[in-house]
Amino acid sequence: MSADFLETTIRYYCFKAGGKPGASVPSASKSSANSSLPVANGCAPAGEPAPSVAGGDRFSKNQKDLLELCKRRFFYRQAFDIYGGVAGFFTYGPPGCAVKNNIIRHWRQHFVIHEHLLEVEDTCIMQHPVLKASGHVDRFNDFMVKDVLDESKFFRADKLLEDVMDEKLKAADLTEAQRQEYTSVRNQADAYSQKEIGEVFKKYAIKSPETGNDLSDPYEFNLMFPTPIGPGGYLQGYLRPETAQGIFLNYKYCCEQNGNRLPFGVAQVGRAFRNEIAPRAGLTRQREFTQAEIEYFVNPGNKDHPKFKDVQDTVLTLFHSDAQLAAKNSVSMKVGEAVRGGLINNETLGYYIVRTYMFLVSIGISKEFIRFRQHLPTEMAHYAADCWDAEIFGSYGWLECVGIADRAAFDLNAHAKAAKCDLQYKEKLDTPIEKEMLSITKASGVAVMKAFKKDGKMVKEWLEQLSQEELEGIQADLKKGPKDVEVEGSTFTLTPELVIMERKMAKQTVNAFTPGVIEPSFGIDRIFASLLDHIYYARPKDESGEDKGQTRGVLAFAATSAPYKCAILPLDQRISRDEKFQKMFADLRRELSALGLSYTSDESGATIGRRYSRNDELGIPFAVTFDFDTMQDSTVTLRERDTMNQIRLPLKELAQLLRNLCTAETSWEATLKKYKK
Repeated sequence: MSADFLETTIRYYCFKAGGKPGASVPSASKSSANSSLPVANGCAPAGEPAPSVAGGDRFSKNQKDLLELCKRRFFYRQAFDIYGGVAGFFTYGPPGCAVKNNIIRHWRQHFVIHEHLLEVEDTCIMQHPVLKASGHVDRFNDFMVKDVLDESKFFRADKLLEDVMDEKLKAADLTEAQRQEYTSVRNQADAYSQKEIGEVFKKYAIKSPETGNDLSDPYEFNLMFPTPIGPGGYLQGYLRPETAQGIFLNYKYCCEQNGNRLPFGVAQVGRAFRNEIAPRAGLTRQREFTQAEIEYFVNPGNKDHPKFKDVQDTVLTLFHSDAQLAAKNSVSMKVGEAVRGGLINNETLGYYIVRTYMFLVSIGISKEFIRFRQHLPTEMAHYAADCWDAEIFGSYGWLECVGIADRAAFDLNAHAKAAKCDLQYKEKLDTPIEKEMLSITKASGVAVMKAFKKDGKMVKEWLEQLSQEELEGIQADLKKGPKDVEVEGSTFTLTPELVIMERKMAKQTVNAFTPGVIEPSFGIDRIFASLLDHIYYARPKDESGEDKGQTRGVLAFAATSAPYKCAILPLDQRISRDEKFQKMFADLRRELSALGLSYTSDESGATIGRRYSRNDELGIPFAVTFDFDTMQDSTVTLRERDTMNQIRLPLKELAQLLRNLCTAETSWEATLKKYKK
């Protein structure tokens, strides 16, 4: 990788970081609030316009203080920092690593355990044929533009277009027609073809943001990191761009482990790698990141879900594709109505959309800042039936954090064809059926082997493994004359005289089909960043004492996500030096560890108030103070972070109480009533 590439990327990242990171939440206008939103099948959804979100500006206002806190307390910081850093790479420090692991642990509980999923761990390096079959080698590209006078300055085309439209939407003299036009263009930024986005750039005369120079026409840039495999370097590999392919490659074996039953799901959590053109906005666009993905395999003819009835009355904010194109607003709707009306394609997709919403809320994301945006028709893969993104509003505006897609059977079919492996599901029929089947005649098979000599067996087997639909197509083409086909990279000419087909009735005892796939894909780092946005707040500045004028930031983590469950604080160093305290401390640590509760301690000489503030910054929900009374009666003070209320309780009851509070088996309100005098 060239020095110019790294230098320019860092410069662009710094430029964007110093720009205008915040965005305002769009509010419903009268013209859009009363208009119905057509869905893909022409039916109007029975939803109401989503309410405008109040308080969304706090994220951009808090951003500077939050970033400073995260860096100072080492939640995360740029990787290779002592060497100047490289854009798109970050290191998580002890508290950040703990929070991220807690999010993943909760994700596993919420999905893997609750939904009875299987879990695999595949390699981070994948060989070329795998990613060639999946389409990543040929199509995993973003459009890039360069400054024509300084080619070391380059930009991702869709993100630059979004920035330009955002600036146009801030104009004081903006008309309603312009608002709709700019919003529609922005919504389609990553859905344009190469030709279309080039025309849009010309229409709005978009220039290089740093120099004002003209930009090149958009061109494709593949996002995968190539890597040679083995000492000779002759085997081409790539760092995996997603964890999903490792699941598809092992579908067959997971199905066996599940007793050959459908439907079933397989999960994988791990690192993925994408050579982003212009990483920016902190953790939200990285070159190495953590994904948690589920591939839920279903019968493509039956995508109902047995537990959908349990969630069908959940109200979600849905941003349909037609509303995006028309520059209208999202609507609030019960997910059951959305599925029945055709807005969401099927029950399994709807079920996992709701489960995703429930997960995000359970870790601390504010539900009023969550919406589900449907992919535009031009944005969606050609094989996909329906796709929705869970977007969270924060300091960088609406941010895609989870993708929930109906991928149909594309991946399994692609790998089955490339690897010459049968990945169909065999469903035993209770009653055998007779079905007319098209196949080449026995004599035709012999003729093919003779005609193509050493390649004859290969061509014959290729014809025999074709699907009924593919055989029908070849038969139709042969009626018009000879047809060229490609088998194993070689071209062969089939003639009507050579390939003769017949229809025969065949008894079927199994129904063979390739399963469809519903895929929820979670960007753990983006969820982590959004969570910090949502739980950060600042207490009023203390204008007296040693912390006069300082911002007192608080991270209000739920106990399940907090890096540590409690902080242990001796009142001062006289206590910390006391042998009785040291024994009590050692006993408490053993109890907390046995219950699986993480903790930290602060025995510094700072005042107890300052130490409380330090631990509030880390988001620790509870603080335990040992004082002089503790040395006499073995009682301690327990403080709750958000209310700052305190209780006094026997030390022997502390560990179990903390465990009950952290697992929500009891509440702080109930604890206050029990212990408060």
